[in-house]
Amino acid sequence: MSKIRVKLVRSQIGRTKKQKLTLEALGLKRIGSSVDHDSSNSILGMIDKVKHLVVTEEI
Repeated sequence: MSKIRVKLVRSQIGRTKKQKLTLEALGLKRIGSSVDHDSSNSILGMIDKVKHLVVTEEI
């Protein structure tokens, strides 16, 4: 499986509860934080829900 790096670039202030919970599930806490995940369907679905707040790149 390929790996994906996800980085939070926009604030979660003023976002819906579901979007905040999705960011928490991805492991993103503050602006500039980044995490590495396997490229699975569940992770890609979560990234799609908050794609306006994050930047992704393949590793």
